[in-house]
This record gives sequence, structure tokens and C-alpha cells, in this order.
Amino acid sequence: MLTRDEAFSLLKEYNQEPFHIRHALTVEGVMRYYARELGYGDEEEFWGIVGLLHDLDFEQYPDQHCIKSQEIMRQRGLDERLIRATASHGWALTVDIKPEHEMEKVLYAADELTGLIYAVSLMRPSKSVQDMELKSLKKKYKDKKFAAGCSRDVIERGAELLGWELHVLQQRTLDAMKADEAAINAYFAS
Repeated sequence: MLTRDEAFSLLKEYNQEPFHIRHALTVEGVMRYYARELGYGDEEEFWGIVGLLHDLDFEQYPDQHCIKSQEIMRQRGLDERLIRATASHGWALTVDIKPEHEMEKVLYAADELTGLIYAVSLMRPSKSVQDMELKSLKKKYKDKKFAAGCSRDVIERGAELLGWELHVLQQRTLDAMKADEAAINAYFAS
């Protein structure tokens, strides 16, 4: 099993842009939060590593996203469970690996949503999620031109896969981002 430090080193080998590092750290924190909240606390480390590495190939190989990462991970002898989980968030876009495990469904649903929530936070005077309420997120979510790169279709399909109402996914993911924002900001401040 890959350690968190080894996973972070691998991430930084293929990603240098602060935006991509921040997104990876955000999704890692969100996945850890969901692992605890959904009763998978004994797998929190694994869920976090899946979140950390889910976009491993995106910066260098955007046209082969979720494809090249599988190749990179297999060349390093990484666990097939990790490879499948990270690739599954590209379902119906770049790969035919449908999210099946609850963890894969969470990654699929929350990945795009974290990007949208982060974009909303940048519009706030505080530049933070700490004072963001669900109603503010919902308002920006409805504006299809705002953070247009964050697919509402994927987010909604993810909520459906999980069997959750959209507002439940939005609130839980917002709560998850609030829980980890200070640690991520501290990383970039150092």
C-alpha cells in the first residue's frame, strides 16, 4: 500500500501548478471527511490517497485524463483498487469504468463540486468557505456561466449514483471543505 507521503511525492512529480496541487489536497480532505462520515473510518487513509491522486495525469496529459494515470500507476506496481478508484471519476467522459463502490461514487460526485465551491469562495470577500452558506452555493450553481468548467451534469449524476438529493451532496461537500480549508491554506503559506 502506498503511503500518504509517497502518494504526495508522486502527485508532485506530475503536477507543479499550485491550482492542481490545491485541488488534489482539497479532494483528499473531502474524501477523508466522507470516509469518516459514511462509516469507512478504517479506510480513511485509502480514501484520502484516492482523492489526492485522482487527477494525477491531468496537468501533463489532459487529453488522456484517467487513462494515462492508470498506465503510470501500473508501471509503479500500485494497487489495482487504487487505479480503478481514481480512474472511475472519468466515467462516461474518458473511461468506461463506472463508479461502483461508495467511495468511487463519492469521488465522482464531489470532484467537480469541490471546484465549483472553490470558485464560489474566491468571489466572497473572505475568499473562504468558512462563511459560505448553502444558499450562496445554490445561487452560483444555478448560474451555468459561473465556473462553467465544473460539470453540473456530472455532479447531478454523482448525487443520483449515491442516492442523495443534490442539496445534501452540496451541503456535505461544503462541510467537508470547511473542515480542511485551514490545513490547505497553511500548506500554501509555508
